[in-house]
Amino acid sequence: MIRRIIRKRRPAPALTGISLEEELALIRVELMYGLRVNREAYLRRKVDERNEMATRMREQDPAGMLAELRGSLERAVQPAVVDLESRRRSRSSQGPEPA
Repeated sequence: MIRRIIRKRRPAPALTGISLEEELALIRVELMYGLRVNREAYLRRKVDERNEMATRMREQDPAGMLAELRGSLERAVQPAVVDLESRRRSRSSQGPEPA
C-alpha cells in the first residue's frame, strides 16, 4: 500500500526534492492526525531553512558556531547534579557484601 502511495506522489518542485524518508514521515502525519500536508509549502520552508543555514555559516567562524551550539544545548538540557559524597557515604555504610 505504501509503495502505491509513494509511486502516485505528486512531482516535487525543481528547487529541491522530498526524500523518501521525508515523504514517509509526511504520509504518517497525514494518516495519524488526519491532516493534509501541503508539499509545496513544505519544500519552500525546507529551501528557506537551507538558505538561512548557509547564511549563518558564511557569517560566522567555526568557533563562534560551536559556542552558539553549546550555549543552546546547555539552555535546552538541564544538567543533572550528582552528589558524589552522599553516594560514597551510602556505599561505605552498607559495608562489604557477604560472599
